[in-house]
Amino acid sequence: MSEYDHRVHLKDLPVSRKELLSRMGNGFAGLSLASLLTAEAHADTAKTASNERSLNPLAVKAPPLPAKAKRVIFFFFNGGISHVDSWDPKPNLTKYHGQPLPYANLPTERKTGTCFRSPFTFKKRGQSGVEVSDLFDNISKHIDDIAVIRSMHADVPSHEISLLLMNCGDGRLVRPAFGSWMTYALGSENQNLPGFIAMCPHGYPIQDTQNWQSGFLPGIFQGTYVDPSHTDMQKLIENIKNNVQGLDEQKEQIDLLQKLNHQHLATHQHDAQLEARIQSYELAARMQVEATDAFDVDKEPSSIREMYGKGVYARQCIIARRLLERGVRFIQLYHGAGQPWDNHDDIEVNHKKLAVECDQAISAFMTDLKQRGMFQDTLIIGSGEFGRTPTVELPTPGANAGKTNGRDHNHHGFSTWIAGGGVKGGQAYGATDDFGFRAEQNPVHVHDLHATLLKMLGFDHTKLTYRYAGRDFRLTDLYGNVVKELLA
Repeated sequence: MSEYDHRVHLKDLPVSRKELLSRMGNGFAGLSLASLLTAEAHADTAKTASNERSLNPLAVKAPPLPAKAKRVIFFFFNGGISHVDSWDPKPNLTKYHGQPLPYANLPTERKTGTCFRSPFTFKKRGQSGVEVSDLFDNISKHIDDIAVIRSMHADVPSHEISLLLMNCGDGRLVRPAFGSWMTYALGSENQNLPGFIAMCPHGYPIQDTQNWQSGFLPGIFQGTYVDPSHTDMQKLIENIKNNVQGLDEQKEQIDLLQKLNHQHLATHQHDAQLEARIQSYELAARMQVEATDAFDVDKEPSSIREMYGKGVYARQCIIARRLLERGVRFIQLYHGAGQPWDNHDDIEVNHKKLAVECDQAISAFMTDLKQRGMFQDTLIIGSGEFGRTPTVELPTPGANAGKTNGRDHNHHGFSTWIAGGGVKGGQAYGATDDFGFRAEQNPVHVHDLHATLLKMLGFDHTKLTYRYAGRDFRLTDLYGNVVKELLA
């Protein structure tokens, strides 16, 4: 009997299953995406949950509560954008520029000096009159649809811990990312594309792939990484095209391997690691045609491309809209690898440069959604992992090149903005103190933010749980309160 006969039994094969997959590398395996295969590394933690999975874990599911949003786009300003230079005006910083803050023993990560006025100008925007600096002249055109949370706070001034807290709800332990929770709870509206995609040009942000990990959830819910700096489709999505075989031949191989895989899976009591691998391979195969089309921004009219502007960030915003339009559930867009907004020095030059790269594109994205009737059911988030100090950072070896024109990390108070489905726009909620150091009025912890976002998506954050290691885990851990004033 031929090893390619569809009636073949795994035990009768002259080669092992591993050898068979290896020999067919130019066929089925060649279709896979490297980012999807990383699910194998995380799936072993999900063995206890294999009986809870359906045959199609990405099938669309309805939320248990009324929801105004069904998809999410998260613009992440990694490195810590300065709130007192963007969304949180503090006239006292100008008034007391060069003078000490009226605090004793200011709890900052590094030694800081006197009050440091913002080099940017704030003014009232829209009918609501919410003040925004000239860093974001374009985004602020949508201010009447935006809620600025000026009283955010996190736990520590560490990039690593704060990124994971914002993305996964815990800064220290392995936890599923927000996007993983969403695809687990809601599935994906397009079975030929990943439900959760993370785009970061030129590499990874701090903490790398942990920011879109599936944690103890099945590996199929892990985010798929894409580097949008590539314009060549073969580099943008690795191994997306098979140059050796046609689609018909590949389909025959895939059908055979699917039967072998599921037969093998049945004999191993639905092992979670094996199942995650199978699901990843099958999704990779289905992506071949769909992904090529979705990531091709050249198919957009010139008027749309001009509206978004030039550059990598504009390109990834167009790709994001195309993906959301095709049913991807959760997309996170990082502003460059590393921590570009971490401006310990030259904050005026660096923040202005970074804002120019993204302000037009994000504004165009929101306009585009409105024109397509997608704004009202898309939840839009803009945030970094923390803010920056209202005081100038003093010369610190390895941090600011001996300059005194930047700001240090500040987790005690910062700003996050949200818009779209479920958001009551045109407001600034909460406040930091008169100098912008700590959240003082209606403080909102990251857990509170997650609880509120989940509410907009149709979930009670205390009931969206996953049993692992004998405990029901959730995105908000044991904390979090819904901020009702932010709900439309």
